[in-house]
Amino acid sequence: MNIAYQVIGDQPVDLVLSPGAWTHLELAWEVPPLARFLQRLASSYRLILFDKPGTGLSDPLPSEALPTMEERMEHVRAVMDAADSDRAVLFGTLGGGAMSGMFAASHPQRSLGLILFGTFAKLEPDTGLLTRIADSEEAALERVEREWGTEGISLAFWAPSLVADEEVKDAYLRFCRSALSPGSARRIMQLGFQVNWEAVAPSVRVPTLVLHRTGDLVVPVRQGKRLAESIPGARFVELPGVDHLVWAGDQDRVLDEVTAFVDGLRPTAGPERMLATFLFTDIEASTDIAARLGDNRWGELLEQHHRVVRQQIARFHGAEVDTAGDGFFATFDGPARGVRCALAITDEIRPLGVQVRAGVHTGECELIDGKVGGISVAIGARIMAHARGGEVMVSGTVRELVMGSGLTFDDRGVFELKGVPGRWQLYAVEDDDNAPSP
Repeated sequence: MNIAYQVIGDQPVDLVLSPGAWTHLELAWEVPPLARFLQRLASSYRLILFDKPGTGLSDPLPSEALPTMEERMEHVRAVMDAADSDRAVLFGTLGGGAMSGMFAASHPQRSLGLILFGTFAKLEPDTGLLTRIADSEEAALERVEREWGTEGISLAFWAPSLVADEEVKDAYLRFCRSALSPGSARRIMQLGFQVNWEAVAPSVRVPTLVLHRTGDLVVPVRQGKRLAESIPGARFVELPGVDHLVWAGDQDRVLDEVTAFVDGLRPTAGPERMLATFLFTDIEASTDIAARLGDNRWGELLEQHHRVVRQQIARFHGAEVDTAGDGFFATFDGPARGVRCALAITDEIRPLGVQVRAGVHTGECELIDGKVGGISVAIGARIMAHARGGEVMVSGTVRELVMGSGLTFDDRGVFELKGVPGRWQLYAVEDDDNAPSP
């Protein structure tokens, strides 16, 4: 897949800007206030811009598919690699906020800082844009598709201050229509407002600035406050104005806050904590099977089992952390990869005449001498203990984060996990015969 990107400026600090769901690298420069915003950023930083797949100049998305959050994070990493950026400040607005925040939590070694504007961790029901444009979500999405690229849908709520400026209005609406088709606008809007990374926002450990305008008509300001409260040490700044678009209205206030924040950043040592997805597997009733088969045949079976598991971990870009007997522990930088790896393992092991059970959880872990540890790791192991043979069990956190992946789940109820405080909602993954390769 080809991703269009652009690098502007040659300053020492890299800044990766992800301004919402639709972009167009060429037409952005024809919208005067947007061009001014980008030029000022580029005068202070080495600015890295890109069009997400499915929008602007990047490749279209296959069929009706929309990328998962971890695929979006992979796009950020691919662009940084292509731009020779080892570490950057991530700057995300609305649709780019969760992606930037998840990247910073999962890859702190590549994240100098995080700036979030006009976004949220989990949108409150009955608030924000969709409730303003129609009586129901379905009616709102139909209107988005029907009127995409018009003043009423693409500008009036997003940047009211620009409605009276005919030159800017015409340029921006042309930008919207070229960046995204009506059908894609509907799907992206629907998925975007269902984003929920609330459970992992506390795992962001890089310096964070959260900006939000008081009268934002797309995302209420209280959502920004709540997001800032959930990120350790985050600074929240409420700005006057009603425009949701970061470059509309008083962009100088935004840019001044960004400059003050980035200028105050200091490079730190390697990360001590990070967000990861943990996969645990073992063979059901392995003790009984070993006793029945005898040492030699059991050893041969284990050798075949280990080969299959390692092949699938590598296929889904995971990292093997530990192996003990018939059990495996691996980490992934995204939950959908971890889940699909677990499904592939259970399928590939079945012809050997045994069944593997798996548990998947996403959470913050500690890095100690290159090894991962902490309560989230223990949770993953305990979740596996509740799975049956041939079954993949996941936490509610994983279920929320794979929204839009095509994975489906069966609610198995609330469980107590040995040695872990509280009660945990667990879900069994329904086998996905059409799951794409990583």
